[in-house]
Amino acid sequence: MIGAKQISPVELLASCRARTEQVNPKVNAFVTLDWGTAEAAATSAERMVRAGDRLGPLHGLPIGIKDLTPTSGMRTTYGSPLHRDFVPEADGRLVTSVRKAGAIVVGKTNTPEFGAGANTVNAVFGATGNPFDVEKTCAGSSGGSAAALAVGMVPLATGSDMGGSLRNPAAYCGVVGFRPSPGVVPGPAPSLLRPLGFSPLSVDGPMARTTADATLLFSVIAGYDPRDPLSFPALPAQGAGPGPADLASLRVAISEDLGFAHVDQGIRRSFRAAMNCIKDVFAHLEERDPDMRGADEAFEGTRALSFVATHGESYRAHREMLGPNIVANVEQGLQMSLADAAEAMRLQTAIYGRFLDFMAGYDILICPAMSVPPFPHAKLYVEAINGERLRTYFHWLALPYGLTLTAHPVVCLPCGRDATGMPFGIRS
Repeated sequence: MIGAKQISPVELLASCRARTEQVNPKVNAFVTLDWGTAEAAATSAERMVRAGDRLGPLHGLPIGIKDLTPTSGMRTTYGSPLHRDFVPEADGRLVTSVRKAGAIVVGKTNTPEFGAGANTVNAVFGATGNPFDVEKTCAGSSGGSAAALAVGMVPLATGSDMGGSLRNPAAYCGVVGFRPSPGVVPGPAPSLLRPLGFSPLSVDGPMARTTADATLLFSVIAGYDPRDPLSFPALPAQGAGPGPADLASLRVAISEDLGFAHVDQGIRRSFRAAMNCIKDVFAHLEERDPDMRGADEAFEGTRALSFVATHGESYRAHREMLGPNIVANVEQGLQMSLADAAEAMRLQTAIYGRFLDFMAGYDILICPAMSVPPFPHAKLYVEAINGERLRTYFHWLALPYGLTLTAHPVVCLPCGRDATGMPFGIRS
């Protein structure tokens, strides 16, 4: 519509600004905004349209950038008091890609400290509220992006994901979040938050209100970058995307808990109801769990390796300035032995192999997006599910981190509301 001159980039940005100024004080999705620079970019984008210049696939589209990705000349705090006033000199690779495609960076979206924990709260900016109930969590760590999308502040936003950090908030806010396969969206390594360049746990990905918009953003940020050792060059051209799928040809497995995760009984009922509504559109649908033996131990160990590598130095020098999530993860890692680390990596490799065998019989696997409904953001995590106490502060995220361990792409899709009236999502 921008290319056809049906929408002006200047007017679109003005609309996004009006919406942001109206709603952001209530949800705290954006923590840094630069309307002056954005408006100058929108004016330039409009001139290009009028001149008939070649336009990129995101030309004139406002976008929010998660506050873990460096933005040139715009504050990037990582949600940490250690970086409260940090202004990078250069864009991160993700930001470079979206700017090159014509997107207009509006500002930075809130995240927990260094992205740790699935509740978007930090000591610098406070909590981001769920747009459906601002006293409840929007999950995390890409909670600011999800909330901004849900209320229409911007049409596109970026996220990152280790144990579900872009999928979890998508589920709780009723938007789309896509975790690509490792290496498809390069994250240059080494970097502040990714010193382990050969680890497949952390990835960047697109977030949007629709699958079409998420696909568009994905087509831009996917690519090859030799600075990421997991990146590879065999990728679709910018602006390209997959065609429509023939649902009637798909073989589908559904699982309420992946065979190992604790899942709230109400979520199970919502999932069964959702699957009952769509089961007849597929060629074949079967209830079957993948073999995820050792998933808890594998994720705890590989995650701990990442946290010690990323935050060990800050822990030793500035422990008092770090939040409880960072401290807990680093200390857990420091207590592990080389044998523990080796066993965690062995378990993940075994899970990967078994999951490949499992998926040989299916085109897609569908499970609930989250194990529990949204809860008050004053409570940082879930301690028990169905009366059973969980082993760690992140164990309530077993559904998302189980799929992380498989190294497969995962999309989180909105699927109505649950019995509490909050957004309900599914993962595939």
